[in-house]
Amino acid sequence: MSSMMLDIGSAYFDSRETRSAEEREAVLFAALPALIAHATSQAPGWAKRLKGFDAQAIHSRKALAALPVLRKSDLKDLQSIDPPFGGLNTTPVGKMSRLFMSPGPIMDPEGTGPDPWRAGRALWAAGIRPGMILQNCFGYHLTPGAWMVDAAARHIGCAVIPAGVGQTEQQLELISSFKPDAYVGTPSFLRILIEKAKELGADISALKQALVAAEALPPSLRQWFRDQGMETVLQWYGTADLGLIAYESPACEGMILDEDLILEIVRPGSDEPVPDGEVGEVVITSFNPHYPMIRFGTGDLSAVMPGISPCGRTNIRIRGWMGRADQTTKVRGMFVHPGQVAQVLARHPQVKRARLVITGEMAQDEMTLYCVLAEDAGGTSTALEQALTQSIRDVMKLRAELRFVDAQALANDGKVIEDARKYD
Repeated sequence: MSSMMLDIGSAYFDSRETRSAEEREAVLFAALPALIAHATSQAPGWAKRLKGFDAQAIHSRKALAALPVLRKSDLKDLQSIDPPFGGLNTTPVGKMSRLFMSPGPIMDPEGTGPDPWRAGRALWAAGIRPGMILQNCFGYHLTPGAWMVDAAARHIGCAVIPAGVGQTEQQLELISSFKPDAYVGTPSFLRILIEKAKELGADISALKQALVAAEALPPSLRQWFRDQGMETVLQWYGTADLGLIAYESPACEGMILDEDLILEIVRPGSDEPVPDGEVGEVVITSFNPHYPMIRFGTGDLSAVMPGISPCGRTNIRIRGWMGRADQTTKVRGMFVHPGQVAQVLARHPQVKRARLVITGEMAQDEMTLYCVLAEDAGGTSTALEQALTQSIRDVMKLRAELRFVDAQALANDGKVIEDARKYD
């Protein structure tokens, strides 16, 4: 689906970044049935997972939401049963470009093509142009982060210094000698390089741009980089399973979704999309022809932002990384996870939202389920309270108190389980 024609004089990687939302949605969902048919016909894992679903009928958000979410924990289990990729790859392993192992461990393949992770869009938005030199400080060992940048930069027409992580003084020598235009890596290592350069009196003034990922970039740190002479410091967000997901533009107002993905935000522990603006788990459908991902739950929390970016890019924006969706915790020796809260709610449609709060001190755990009723629920009743209490016992094998609250009482932060216990 991706376009590889670059207009060097344009602020945009391609014309798709400024098309209407309606056109983008129509194109993506028109292509979705073919993606699912390709996955189920070429990958035994997808055939088994989506058995009973008609690929040709999956052409809307409602139809897509009926498919099960594949989470990272599921992926790890599938790969252990059917190595290396759980039967989800549509291209034979030996015909992939590179093979990786991420922490978990989870195995990740790189497909073919000039920019297989689609990271060029993020580099372009950060001002990276043909003829520039990049200091690539992501690790080149076993995980794909460095290779995402490497392939994208060479596709654009840049030279890449495969610097990796560490060896700070040698990196400063590289910067002094090659005078790279841009740094790509974690914000923490960029800070280390800048501080070490000050200590040693090394000249790294050639570095004017940075594209960072894998760690938080608070406003104070972004400003610190600017105070040190960096003209542009932007973030991008991706995973080893999907490649690029979203990226910042110079407007620095949210992160813009890549053009070759379908984004959903779902309630943690469930398959259910939440309304726009509500925090939930980032779920992505990727049109990767070699390793398609259909409703892949990243485990990351975020929310959709209203409107379009002031930079003119029209795709959906998200608020960036807002925490992890896996809020599993242990209560009285038993694991309690978001999926169990979702199971309880599925039994009681009168409850619109809920949060399980664990309080008390060590060995004296107490659970309270805070519930927001749907507008048409008709209020609380003894029957509903008794049914909810029983459902909690059935699903979690534990007891919990119930509290019915207004919607405003539950913060929009994506939390389904809150561990408020005291440990000191």
